[in-house]
Amino acid sequence: MNSIKRIKLLSPRLANQIAAGEVVERPSSVVKELLENSLDAGATRLEIDIEDGGIKLIRVRDNGGGIDKDDLPLALSRHATSKIYELDDLEAVATLGFRGEALASISSVARLALLSSTNHDSAGWQVVAEGREMETEVSPAPHPRGTTVEVRDLFFNTPARRKFLRTEKTEYAHLEDVVKRLALSRFDVAFNLRHNGRAIYSWRAGDSQLEQERRVAQVCGPAFMENAVHLEIERNGLRLWGWVALPTFSRSQADLQHFYVNGRCIRDKLVSHAVRQAYQDVLYHGRHPAFVLYLEVDPANVDVNVHPTKHEVRFRDNRSVHDFIYSSLHHALAKVTPQDALNKDLAFASNTQSDNNFLQTSMAPQGVAAGEFRGQETLGLGSAARNSISGSQAYSFNNQNNYSRPSGVSEQIKNYGELHQSALKTSNNFSLPESGADDIPPLGYAIAQLKGIYILAENAQGLILVDMHAAHERITYERMKESFACGGIQTQPLLVPESIAISQKEADCAEQFYEVFKSLGFELQRAGPETILIRQVPVVLNRAKVEQLVRDVLSDLIEHGSSERIQHHINEILGTMACHASVRANRKLTIPEMNALLRDMEATERSGQCNHGRPTWLLQSLDDLDKMFMRGQ
Repeated sequence: MNSIKRIKLLSPRLANQIAAGEVVERPSSVVKELLENSLDAGATRLEIDIEDGGIKLIRVRDNGGGIDKDDLPLALSRHATSKIYELDDLEAVATLGFRGEALASISSVARLALLSSTNHDSAGWQVVAEGREMETEVSPAPHPRGTTVEVRDLFFNTPARRKFLRTEKTEYAHLEDVVKRLALSRFDVAFNLRHNGRAIYSWRAGDSQLEQERRVAQVCGPAFMENAVHLEIERNGLRLWGWVALPTFSRSQADLQHFYVNGRCIRDKLVSHAVRQAYQDVLYHGRHPAFVLYLEVDPANVDVNVHPTKHEVRFRDNRSVHDFIYSSLHHALAKVTPQDALNKDLAFASNTQSDNNFLQTSMAPQGVAAGEFRGQETLGLGSAARNSISGSQAYSFNNQNNYSRPSGVSEQIKNYGELHQSALKTSNNFSLPESGADDIPPLGYAIAQLKGIYILAENAQGLILVDMHAAHERITYERMKESFACGGIQTQPLLVPESIAISQKEADCAEQFYEVFKSLGFELQRAGPETILIRQVPVVLNRAKVEQLVRDVLSDLIEHGSSERIQHHINEILGTMACHASVRANRKLTIPEMNALLRDMEATERSGQCNHGRPTWLLQSLDDLDKMFMRGQ
C-alpha cells in the first residue's frame, strides 16, 4: 500500500523555476519581459546587447525612472511590482507588465545583475542573483538615471531546459521578432539592437506620420508601405488606426500581421476573424493579409490577464469590437481609388527613393501603392478626383460582352477617343493632349490594346497597364452586388422543408437569431430540442448546400456573435456570374471603349483588384522606364 504523501510548501527557488516555465521559454522571452519593464518605467531610449543569440548575454539598458536603492532586493522577489497595489487596479491595467514575477523567474534560471539609479548623477546601486537561495546584497555601482539588466548564461542551472534551446541563429531570429514587435508599439521610443558587438538596428524616436511610416517600412519592409492603406477611425469609444496592405500585397503565411490593443501586441481569434471577413471579398485564395493596426479602448473594457504570456485578451463587448474592426477595414479597402494609389505612390517614392524595376513589379503580386483612409470613415486623398470623374463614364457594359452607349455620353471622353484614333492613324508617337496634369484622369487615356488582353494607357506619371478582363470583372461584380442590395433578397419557399439535426445550443442560437436569418432570406423553424426546419432560402442559393451553410453560420454566431457566411456565399455566386459576364480575353476594343473601362475603374470600389484578388492595373513611371533603358546613366 502506497504511503500518503504529505503537503508541504515549495522552496522559493523551486517555485521561481516553476514560474519561469511560463515566463521564460527562451532568450526572446527574457528580452520581452525586460523591454516591457523599461517601457513601463517611462524609458524613451532602449539599448539591447545580445551575445550568442541571447544564450550567453542579454543586456537591456534604459533611461527610465529607475529603481530606488531600497527596492532593488524586492524587485527580485516573486509577485513584487510597482504597477498595481490593490484589486481595483486589475480592473483597468494600463501597463504591459503587472504580475511582478518576471525578474524573479529570470534570476532563478540565469545569472542576473540589476543596476539602477533614480538620480541624474552617476550615483547608482546594483543587486546580483545567480539562481541560488541566498539573500541579495546591494552594492554601489555608478549608473546614470535609468536601469540596466544583465542576464548571463541562461538555464545554466537547469540543463533539462537548456537542451531545448535551438541554434544561435534560430534563437536570435525569435529575439529579433520580439524587438521588432515592441518597436512598432512605441514610435516615441528609440531602439538600438546589437548582436555579438555588431550594430543591427537603430530606430530613432518620432511622432509624426512620416516618421512612423519610416519605422514601419524599416521593420516590415518598404514593399509593405508602398502597398499600405493608412486609416484612422474613432467611434463609440473605440479608435482604430494604422496601416493595412492592399489585397494584391498578400502573403503565403500570416507572418506580417501586427495588432496592438492599448499598446500590447496580441494574437486574438476575434481580431483575426474580423480581419479575414474584411478581406474575404478581395483576397486571393489561400493568401493572408498584412497589417499593422492599433486598437485603443478603455482599459476597463478589456481583460489582459487571460493568458500566461498575455498574448490574448478578452473584450467586455466582443461583438461591437468585432463589428467595428470589420467595418473599418472593409470600408478602408473599398474606398481606395486609383487617384489615391497614385498619390501615395508619388509621396512614398519621394521619401524613400525606391528603385523597384519593371520585372520585379510585374513578377511579384504586389499591385499598386495605396491611398490614405483617415477620419470618420472618409478618405483623405482623391475625393476631388472622384467628384470630377463621376460624371465622365462614357459607356456601360452589358452581359453579352458588348458595349452600349447610353444617353448622355460624355463629350469629353468621346472627343478624346476620336483624338486618339486620329493620332494613332497618323503617328506612332502619340502624346497626351496639351493640358495640365490636374486635367488628366488617374488612369490616363488609352493608347492601344496588347494581344487582346491588356490595355496600354498614358497618364501624367507614365504608362498604365490594365488587365481588361480582371478590371471589367470587378466592375460587373460591384454593380451586381449593388443591384442585389437595392432589390433586396428574393426568397423561395421549399416545397419540402429540410430538417437538420443539431445540438440544443445551436437550436437555441437559431431561435435567438431568427430575425438575422430572416433578413438574409432564410426562414428557420424549431421542430424539437435538437432539430430545426429550413422552410425558406434565398433564390440565388436554391442549388447550394444550405444545410452546411446554416451549420457554419450557427457556429459563427455562437463564437463571434455575428456571421457573414451567407452574404459571402451570395457574393461568391455573384462573382462567378460576373466572371462569365465580363469581357473576355482576345476581344478587340476600340479606343473609346477602352477609355470607358478606365473611367469606370476610377469610379468603382475595390477596382485595384479583381474578384479573385489579382491586381487589375500597374503603373510604370517614366523614371522606372528610364532605368530600364539606362537613360541618363
